[in-house]
Amino acid sequence: MKPLEPGDARRAGQYRLVAELGEGGMGRVLLGVAPDGRLVALKQVHPEFAHNARFRTRFKQEVQASQRVSGAFTAAVMDADADAETPWLASVFVTGPSLKEAVEATGPLPVESVRRLAVGLATALIEIHRVGLIHRDLKPGNVLLTGDGPRVIDFGIARATEGGSDLTGTGGIVGSPAFMSPEQAESRPLTPASDVFSLGGLLVMAATGRGPFAGSTTAQMLYNVVHAVPDLTGLPPEIRTLVEPCLAKDPARRPSPQRILDFLGSVAPGTRPWPEAVHRLIGTQEAAVRTALSWPVPEPVPVPEPRRRRRWFPVVTVLSTVAALAAGSLLAVTLTAKDPDPPTAGANLDPTSLETLRRTDPCKVLNDVTVPDLGKLGAVPDTGFLERCEYRTRSGEKVSIKLGEQIYLEGGRPTEDLDGRPVLFTEISGSTCDASVQVPAQPELGVTALAETCGLAKATLAKVLERVRGGTPYDLAPGTVVALDPCTALGKPAVAQAIGPVREVKLTRLRECEWTATTSLRLTFEKGYPDVPDDGSPVDLGGVTGTRHQTGESCAVTWNHRRLDEKRSEHVRIFATKTGDGACDASVAFGKALASKLPRA
Repeated sequence: MKPLEPGDARRAGQYRLVAELGEGGMGRVLLGVAPDGRLVALKQVHPEFAHNARFRTRFKQEVQASQRVSGAFTAAVMDADADAETPWLASVFVTGPSLKEAVEATGPLPVESVRRLAVGLATALIEIHRVGLIHRDLKPGNVLLTGDGPRVIDFGIARATEGGSDLTGTGGIVGSPAFMSPEQAESRPLTPASDVFSLGGLLVMAATGRGPFAGSTTAQMLYNVVHAVPDLTGLPPEIRTLVEPCLAKDPARRPSPQRILDFLGSVAPGTRPWPEAVHRLIGTQEAAVRTALSWPVPEPVPVPEPRRRRRWFPVVTVLSTVAALAAGSLLAVTLTAKDPDPPTAGANLDPTSLETLRRTDPCKVLNDVTVPDLGKLGAVPDTGFLERCEYRTRSGEKVSIKLGEQIYLEGGRPTEDLDGRPVLFTEISGSTCDASVQVPAQPELGVTALAETCGLAKATLAKVLERVRGGTPYDLAPGTVVALDPCTALGKPAVAQAIGPVREVKLTRLRECEWTATTSLRLTFEKGYPDVPDDGSPVDLGGVTGTRHQTGESCAVTWNHRRLDEKRSEHVRIFATKTGDGACDASVAFGKALASKLPRA
């Protein structure tokens, strides 16, 4: 995501526009806020379409049909204006990376996740086809992976641009060549079976990291879609059995979405649908969206050196120039501070200092503690995060806490007070409320409690601050990186030698730092699972064996620093992006320098 430009419109209909989510062939997609506080993904079409009367007519027809789609695995269309100067459509905003982003960042999905993906996609297609729509552009970028399953977006709208080169520039072919059906590639009439072919291609990509058809040019790829046998190399047998009939050249031989569901059967309820790494992307994006909403729209000011920020997953950087400079000044103070001695239980600690929060075990803070109106809480074991913990009451109510993660500052103004600290609230989708206090040294970060109501969230937050103040530390063994400031883990000269002259250093989470140079690099200290096989390439980091994953212009280098317990470890992740070649060289160089500096047991 990125901030709006000074000349951009700030509203569309009743929606306040906040940030740009992305841009595609049809137009820009913006993050908007409805009057009732709900978030929307608002698509504004490109001017070349807006000036075409035929497009407006078809756009209106497709929007009317799309608004009848309400399935569980779709992002419902909430509103639209085909008659506006710039036509737009607003759909429910859902948090999660696209399938494309998730696979690029974390690798192919395991078989069970692919199966759940197939169930969700087939269910979505049943609903889309029920109202007479054909998606026409079912591709990895149009499938979002949310915390409870996939969501199909942009259904049916692509048809509004069909009908000739004056609209598409391609003689009427609409869609993504790598995932379109043979009949779509040849501009023949489409039936719902076209979407089933695309579904088959998506499952191949999800399971292997590549599509079933390749080609050095678009023309070659389209030819292969129509004539070539799909490449199913490396596809697990149980997925191949499903995919092969979906990729039949003859539409009549493809199974219907309902037959696909019948073949797959039901999925186990209550289980997390994706690998832990994908759920971490979802959590980071949730925090990033809140940050985007927290800052005022930037005023038009001179920018001395525009920068392109390349990221592993969509992270919002919606900061005004003044706020960014202020945060940078505060960060400079943090970077020069020495780490204090470990706190002792009963100490009168600052519960919002970065040093205190890094040493605090979030699963000790409220374990076996009574919170007003909730009762006694118990920590849920095996959390995947160093900064978060989930708790349950005896009656099954759930609350969560987060330490030093990005927070949402509603309108930039606090709404209540807690022991002299402003408390900021946000309600998400009407089902939970966040209550947060800011970290003074890094105002985008905070201490947060999540509960069913804002009253319960505030009561939980009060108890969190009380307990952190008294000391609930991690059991810090020799050699741990849990309490380290990631931005000072490696000295400035060593950082510059690995990635070039640094233009910006930013603490993006309690244990995550990002450097911007000719290479953009992020260092994260996190929980890992050392006994889970890693399919990356081994790399020597000067006595430490790491794993390297390269995807396009990005490269990740990871290793397990030390064991936390029987299942988990302290995990180091370095992720670099650089235009052209060199991302892996930078990641490995940074990793070698860092591995030699980290404390040893």
